[in-house]
Amino acid sequence: MSPTRRQITLAALAAVPLAVAGTGPALADPGSRRRRTLFIAGDSTAAQKYSDAAPETGWGMALPFFLRDETVVANYALNGRSSKSFVDEGWLDVILGVIRPGDLLLVQFAHNDEKSEDPTRYTEPWTTYQDYLRQYLDGARARGARPVLATPVERRRFDADGNAVPTHGDYPAAMRALAAEEDVALLDIEALSLALWQKLGVEETKTYFNWTATEQDNTHFNPPGAIAVARLVAGESVRRRVLAPRDVRRLDAEIPTSWITWPPPVAA
Repeated sequence: MSPTRRQITLAALAAVPLAVAGTGPALADPGSRRRRTLFIAGDSTAAQKYSDAAPETGWGMALPFFLRDETVVANYALNGRSSKSFVDEGWLDVILGVIRPGDLLLVQFAHNDEKSEDPTRYTEPWTTYQDYLRQYLDGARARGARPVLATPVERRRFDADGNAVPTHGDYPAAMRALAAEEDVALLDIEALSLALWQKLGVEETKTYFNWTATEQDNTHFNPPGAIAVARLVAGESVRRRVLAPRDVRRLDAEIPTSWITWPPPVAA
């Protein structure tokens, strides 16, 4: 199955590289090859959101705030996709058609791979999940780009004693094992986010997730949550030498939530 023209238009709009000026976000020149592009392949936790979904915010929307202008973000993450459905629907091919030598491909999946009731998305951690992830690694490498794996960001879940508990089963361990086997950089966002939720606690974490008057969403983020997770991604990218210290900024600075914007949805 290949993406439709409308789907490609939506993805292209979501993936317009962003840079951050001194006072807020601004469009960068997508044609400039002096800049390296960081492509995101992932699910709804990272994806661009539109005005009809606000205040829901993907962490990929906030990542440009922590990167200097030499590295721009092309966010191809899409709601509801797994490592399998992203490939089967042709989205990996879309990325591989535009990625260039020296670019980065950051891959975060598992939330929808876990849905065993849906054969179009389900993968088994130690077999098909790793097999699909290898397609991202091989595709990026074949084009001179650098693949990077990121374990899935954790949901908001606490036990009766107030301990943040993991929700992703064997998927993070399977990704860690694959990264070691393939000698690929790994950003352990699952472990980092779980530690952050533990530090914040049961009540304060509600202010990071998409809790509204009508919804209690423990998977997706609001602007403060997206900014917090993007900060983890940027910081871990430096620690794992995916990015150099000179590539990032504002890791310890307050980011105004007003910098998050939601463009209008594209009409059918």
